[in-house]
Formats: sequence, C-alpha cells, structure tokens
Amino acid sequence: MGLYLKILTAFSAVSFLFFGYACLTSPFMVAEFKRYGLGRFRVSTGYLQLIGALTLLAGYWHEIPLLLGSGGLALLMFLGLLVRIRIKDGIVKSSPAFFYMVLNSYIFYTILQS
Repeated sequence: MGLYLKILTAFSAVSFLFFGYACLTSPFMVAEFKRYGLGRFRVSTGYLQLIGALTLLAGYWHEIPLLLGSGGLALLMFLGLLVRIRIKDGIVKSSPAFFYMVLNSYIFYTILQS
C-alpha cells in the first residue's frame, strides 16, 4: 500500500472511530437518528462504523480486512446518503456521506486493482 493510500485509509479510520463513538454516545446523534426515522438503527450503525474503522486499520497488515472495511463503509455511507436524500436534507448536510462514500469506494477500488 502506497503512502497516499495509507494516509487516506488513516483519515477514514480515524473519522469513523470518532463517528462510531459519537453515534453510540452523543445526544445529538440520538436526535438525528430519530429525525431520520431510524432511531432503532443508531446503535448498530455506531458499531458498524467502529468495526469498519478497525478493519481499515487492520488493512495496514492484510488486504482482506481493508477490502471488507472500505467496502462496508462505502455501502454504509451510500445508505446514509439515500436517507439524507429521502428526508430532503440538501447538499450541505448530505455532503459528508457522499464524501466518505467516495473515499471508501476509492480505497476499495484501489486495493481491488492491486
């Protein structure tokens, strides 16, 4: 894995460690998931984000976890983007989901091609 990909992977992993923790503990995230109409999925989403982050980090040593983590997080962010579109959140509120979907799709595609 090249330096550029390592940096992108680390950025995504640290981001999802933060997002996953916030999803599990933040009153703001409790309110957001209720606003989405998905309150019952908040905890599982938080754990999926944490697991995705950890598999990205494990990807520094093995490609399989990196593929699973980046692919899983790309899918999770795709679904998050669909939710944002469904509730008409607009571009600004939807852009983080889009950004992380593209970032993890890029990581996935790059490792798949190597």
